[in-house]
Amino acid sequence: MDILSNLKYAEGSRKKRKRVGRGQGSGHGGTSTRGHKGQHSRSGAKFRAWFEGGQMPLQRRVPKFGFKNINRVEFVTINLNAIQAFIDKGKIKELKFDKEYLLTNNLIKGKNKPLKILGNGDITSKVEITADAFSKTAKEKIEKGGGKAVTI
Repeated sequence: MDILSNLKYAEGSRKKRKRVGRGQGSGHGGTSTRGHKGQHSRSGAKFRAWFEGGQMPLQRRVPKFGFKNINRVEFVTINLNAIQAFIDKGKIKELKFDKEYLLTNNLIKGKNKPLKILGNGDITSKVEITADAFSKTAKEKIEKGGGKAVTI
C-alpha cells in the first residue's frame, strides 16, 4: 500500500539541470562546456542568426531584383467552365447573377476584392453576369452563347 509520504517520481522521468562552472568534480568545471578559447567561449558572446563567421552573408551575396507594384489590382477570378458546372449542378439557379450572389452561395471567396470572369472553357447557358471585369475571350463566349456580360 502506497502512502503519500512514500511517493516518488518514476526512474528517469526527471532530468537534472546541468550546473556548469561549479568545480572539476561536477564534470562541468574548468571551461564550463564552452571549449577552449575563441569567441564563443567568452562572456557576452552572441551572434545574429544570419552571421556566417565573417563570410559575406547570404542576403548580401544574392542580388536584389523585382519590385512591388503599389497600383496592382488583385481580382477574385472564376472561369466560364466553373460557372457552367455550377449551373449544371444546380448551385446557380438564377441565370442573372452578380458577385454578391456568388459570395452568398459560397462559390467564390474574397469579399473585398473585385470579381473578374475568365474565359477558360465554354458556357452553353444564356446567362447575364454582372462583374467588375471580363477577359476578352470570356466576354466573346458569353455573348456568343446568347448571354450578356455587364461590366460595373
